[in-house]
Amino acid sequence: MPELPEVETVRRTLLTKLKKRKIVDVEILYPKLIEYPSPNDFANKIVNQTINDIERRGKWLMFKLDDYYLLSHLRMEGKYYFRCNDDKLGKHECVAFKLDNDEELRYNDTRKFGRMHLIPIDDVYNQKPLNELGLEPWDEKLTSTYLLEKYKNKKIPIKTVILDQSIITGIGNIYADEILFLSKISPLKVTSTLNKEECEAIIKNTRHVLEQAIKKGGTTIRSYESSEGVHGKFQSELLVHGKKGEKCPICDLEIIKIKINGRGTYYCTNCQR
Repeated sequence: MPELPEVETVRRTLLTKLKKRKIVDVEILYPKLIEYPSPNDFANKIVNQTINDIERRGKWLMFKLDDYYLLSHLRMEGKYYFRCNDDKLGKHECVAFKLDNDEELRYNDTRKFGRMHLIPIDDVYNQKPLNELGLEPWDEKLTSTYLLEKYKNKKIPIKTVILDQSIITGIGNIYADEILFLSKISPLKVTSTLNKEECEAIIKNTRHVLEQAIKKGGTTIRSYESSEGVHGKFQSELLVHGKKGEKCPICDLEIIKIKINGRGTYYCTNCQR
């Protein structure tokens, strides 16, 4: 699943070609993808809107139009491709936005888990989905005091809680493993037992890992690519995720893999006690 660095890479890639392009028509091939409003309302409202900017909040792409924000969540395998208007529609293409330059922006999703919302600009932060999100990793309000308050009643493993988008938004499974490894915190540690220093380490390493991943264009694992032929390179920098049976880069003990709340979790039992 694309996480914050991958979504940021998609945002930057798309913005170079889409800024000031007008949507002249739209074809919705998989209506269930449109979560709000109804597919008919979505289609009627988005036509003749100009893409003025593309922003990001957590793992959501935010296409800033004249009167609305088009919110897009890629979920597991969502991708955006550019095609000519007369190119045949692909098997997994769910929405085709016809642009004013005889091109189409097509949303492709093999598993069709992605979702879109079209929300008036003034309401976008006051309703779902954005009003349910926690702080961005670089928000100045993200402090150890904030985390200690959020964590104090959590009697579940920190690996589960670090994925909670209502606390810190943008972290997914891959980067959670890397953050906890660098913070020297076991993914099994009960969240409510974390102290101030451990919370500060989580904040510091969240920012570090995500910044480095953004510089590398994200992590290309399985089907992720930011655009056709554009792949991330951070997978070569991963320290523990996907490294089952390999030596820990710090102590040479083998990295193990376990399941926590159904999520594959990689860590070093010696460095992360």
